Amino acid sequence: MQITRAVEYGAMGLICLARRGPGETVLLEEISQEESIPASFLGKIFQQMSRAGLVRSIRGTGGGVTLAKAPEQITLLEIFEAIEGPMALQRCLAPTVTCERQEGCALCGVFEQAQDQVKEVFGRTTVADLLKRHAAPGQGHRRGGAAVGKLSPVVE
Repeated sequence: MQITRAVEYGAMGLICLARRGPGETVLLEEISQEESIPASFLGKIFQQMSRAGLVRSIRGTGGGVTLAKAPEQITLLEIFEAIEGPMALQRCLAPTVTCERQEGCALCGVFEQAQDQVKEVFGRTTVADLLKRHAAPGQGHRRGGAAVGKLSPVVE
């Protein structure tokens, strides 16, 4: 399983918003520049997250986007599902698919366990958690304080 670029950019955009004060609006262009995300792609991602109730769009002078909930209330699972829909590691685990082999299939059981564990980690990891672990723009990602290429799972 590989997380899509859209989910990564969605999470990065919400981290960027979480760095601001509660209710502060930010232009998408500003997020795009800070996080090096293509503006048109970011706009589509934020539309999906707005429909899911994760962000609010405010029009007019002083407008932009803002978090719809506190960073502690938005999980990585919500971001994932706002952008990609319900998580399914394998076709047989999708809510709308019936697998002819599901009963007694060794693979379906293993895939389901893995999916449950991923959902558990994503479901308990909030934007506030990600913000604490995220380096400022231009400093790369951090893992437990050291700069690395990937973000490690949150362990409490």
